[in-house]
Parts: sequence; structure tokens; C-alpha cells
Amino acid sequence: MASNRMRRIGKEIADIHADVHSHIKAEPFGNLDDLTHLRGSFPGPPGTPYEGGIYDIDIKIPTDYPFRPPTMKFETKVWHPNVSSQTGAICLDTLSSAWSPVLTIKSALLSLQSLLSTPEPKDPQDAEVANMLLKSPKEFERVARDWAVLYAGAPVRSADNGSGSSLDDTRQAASEDNLAKYDGYNKNLIDRFSSMGFDVDRVVAAFRYVGVERRGGQDYELEEGRMGDIAARLLGE
Repeated sequence: MASNRMRRIGKEIADIHADVHSHIKAEPFGNLDDLTHLRGSFPGPPGTPYEGGIYDIDIKIPTDYPFRPPTMKFETKVWHPNVSSQTGAICLDTLSSAWSPVLTIKSALLSLQSLLSTPEPKDPQDAEVANMLLKSPKEFERVARDWAVLYAGAPVRSADNGSGSSLDDTRQAASEDNLAKYDGYNKNLIDRFSSMGFDVDRVVAAFRYVGVERRGGQDYELEEGRMGDIAARLLGE
């Protein structure tokens, strides 16, 4: 059963690679031998505030796939009523009650891309965003576009120039969020471990546990012994 599942996942990834028109992507996350944890991506749909951005999706394949859907969440921050602006969790029936074994990783990613075009504020994952869309749709579009530029790499359009101050405010808020996220540690220092697949929050907690110095947010080389202590903490040893 397990080998059948792995063969299917491998075929699905190969099919995604062969499709050069949809611009959907999926690759193993970190460990190239582990096909049960993938990173998918797709471009923001044209005619939406998300246009021009690239959205990364964390994909985890359950042991009884394809009879149960993959678990997906947005890695790229997105302002959308059906996606948590904090965690990236998604509210989409294709990934829950409407899942069918005939569906694929690619079709699920296409459904997420379509979701960006057709938000459902009356069935929200993020109530704050849904409330803004229902009460102030222009404000919703402005914030969604600012986030697309800031987090998804979308280009600043000429129509966005008048909202430069709002984008600056968003950048400042993001900077403050990052400062809080890294708890004063240098980003590169933390990312040496998070790039191995550990959550930033776990890495920061491990740094605090073993007493790593912040040194004013500067980057520096950790001692080999300290590196081992951090790794042991992250691995639960």
C-alpha cells in the first residue's frame, strides 16, 4: 500500500513538471527523498489583487492518501477571507468534505488558485478579512494588493502608487512582525536551522533554551558545541 502511494505521488509530481502551461509547481520539501512533504506554488490569478505574485503552499501527504486529502496551508502570507492571515490555514471543501481519490495534488493547487479569484466571506477562515471584504471591498482590495507586493513579490502597479503610504505602513508592520518572530536573534542565524525544515518558532525556543546570545541581532558563528545543543533540542534528545 505504501509503495502504491509513493508511486502515485511520484507520478503526480512528474505530471506537474510536464505541464508547462499551468505554472503549477510541486517539489519535495527539504529532503529530496521524502515525497510526503512537498512545497507547491502557483501564480496569483489575473484580474485579482494577487496578480503577479507567487504563492507557496506547504503540502503534507497523509498515510492513507489518496483516500484522504493532503494537508495544505499557505506559506506565503495572503490577505483573503478563506485563508488565515496568521497561520496560512485554508477553508476549502476540496481539501475536506469534497475531496475524492480521483483528485490530485495538482487539482488541489488549482483549486487554491481559483479560491483567490472567488473568495467566500460568508464561510471564512479569517473573520477580520471577511468582515473587511463585506463592509469595505475597496479597502480589502488595497490591503490584499499591498500584501501581494510585500509577501508574494507582485510588482507595484501604477494604480498602486497612490497607496504608497499604506504599503510603507504594511512594510513597517511586517518588519515589526519579523522582529517579534525572531525574538531579537539575527534572521540568518535562525535560518541556518529553519532551512533544515524546523519551524522558526521552534528554533527560537531552542536558542532560548540553550542560552544563545542575541548580540543585538548581529550574525555570528556559533560554537560547534552550541550548535550540537541546539540540534539535540530540536530533535527532542
